[in-house]
Amino acid sequence: MSRKPAATRRPRRAATSSTARVPSVTVRHYCQGIGDCHLLTFTKADGAPFRMLIDCGIHVSVTGGPALVADIVADLKKETGGKIDVLVVTHEHWDHVSGFLTSKDLFKDFSVGDVWMAWTENPADPGAIELDKFKGQALDALQGASQKLDGMQGLNPYMQRVRDGLQAVLGFQFGAAGERVRSARNAAANLSAKPTPTYFEPGGAPQAIDDLPNLRIYVLGPPRDKAALRLEEKASEMFPLASGGPFARALASGLKMNQADDPTYIDELSPFERNIGTPLSAALNGDKGSDPVVDIGAFTRKHYSGSVSGAAPMEDRDQSWRRIDPDWMGIAADLALQLDRGVNNTSLVLAFELVDSGRVFLFPGDAQIGNWLSWKDLKWPVGQATVTSADLLARTVYLKVAHHGSQNATPQKHGFDLLASSDLSAFIPTNKLDAVKVHWGEMPYDPILTALEAKTKGRVIRADDPWLADKDGKPAFVSPSGSILAVRSAQRDPGRGPGGLWVEVDLV
Repeated sequence: MSRKPAATRRPRRAATSSTARVPSVTVRHYCQGIGDCHLLTFTKADGAPFRMLIDCGIHVSVTGGPALVADIVADLKKETGGKIDVLVVTHEHWDHVSGFLTSKDLFKDFSVGDVWMAWTENPADPGAIELDKFKGQALDALQGASQKLDGMQGLNPYMQRVRDGLQAVLGFQFGAAGERVRSARNAAANLSAKPTPTYFEPGGAPQAIDDLPNLRIYVLGPPRDKAALRLEEKASEMFPLASGGPFARALASGLKMNQADDPTYIDELSPFERNIGTPLSAALNGDKGSDPVVDIGAFTRKHYSGSVSGAAPMEDRDQSWRRIDPDWMGIAADLALQLDRGVNNTSLVLAFELVDSGRVFLFPGDAQIGNWLSWKDLKWPVGQATVTSADLLARTVYLKVAHHGSQNATPQKHGFDLLASSDLSAFIPTNKLDAVKVHWGEMPYDPILTALEAKTKGRVIRADDPWLADKDGKPAFVSPSGSILAVRSAQRDPGRGPGGLWVEVDLV
């Protein structure tokens, strides 16, 4: 890949008629649900295909996920002959990179020209090293809290939700066998024919590919500015990534204190000497204590930890609502949100522009609000002109919706409101039933779906659309329409459950 001088004129808008038009790019979206894998096929000047693969993964909670990803990789091999010109790894989450590890034996036969990653994945970058340190501390603390909560009985409803939420977040970081997501990311990096991946950051001249003279690629994120790497659900509620450090330290310290086996260990915060009283863990396990008059285990069960004999008075039967001993781990919920959204905000965001028409295809990975808001001041020199992010969004005719259509992954003012093209179409890599299984609630988020349907005039495809399960199924919209010339699909192997294996769109 090399940079080329950009044209000096401003890009013009393409005609709206689809008569005699040929695809500018074909995108095959794989339909694993909670996970991303997208194959982009451009046509080189000599007529040969240029293949770009963006991510390949599935969430750990999806039943039969590794087998489904193996089917996807086999299909990729069949479609491409095992030749990928550029592999894009958007960010370090299991549902975007797991396939490079679980299907490592299949990927080893692929030929990959280059691997693109964000600056946040560069092991030699000081900023990336700082982020990595935070992620490592946070993961260790969250894993410890999760294991402790898994072993507790009688958790109150709030702490049950914290436990379930931790399991969901850790699913992005670990595989079913406990592999760190780093192993999968590194497996992807090692596929490159080059010694190291190519790392990108926003700004500078747009990227150009020698074999694709009609294509410019703009890097919008992740931002360099620490203040822009925010973990937020809405503009008025911003939680800086850096504040995760104290949360991680507090959790780690608490876990260490509660697991101390050293008889000489002194807890400076304890109001009692170590040899006084019965440890709560022992009382909860039925230890009667050293006082022959009082059964500490029975007392604790009756007045604090849970149910007793049905012969007891009604008011004494279940006192588990009084339990507060695991509540200090509630801080894990805040840390988990920071880690999850912080990693999403490190997504590599690419906008593909057609030079002759000015039309744009936007692939934002799982970028959440902090990443999106960092784009608003970006500018790129294009010859004698300047292109802004608002300009790119206004000319976007195809959107890969970020983070499965979640509430905090596409802003309104700096996102939807700027998508002005009447030809806009969109794809959402999501499965609502799988999202419910991991306690995500509204994913995709109904207001985002409503806004998309209006903006696209119904040209929205979801990975869990029912029509994809039918070999003769068709979307509700008619093609050609907007930026979509044609739609094709393929079904899964029946042994993998109902649904589509992939849906493919020809775009202009």
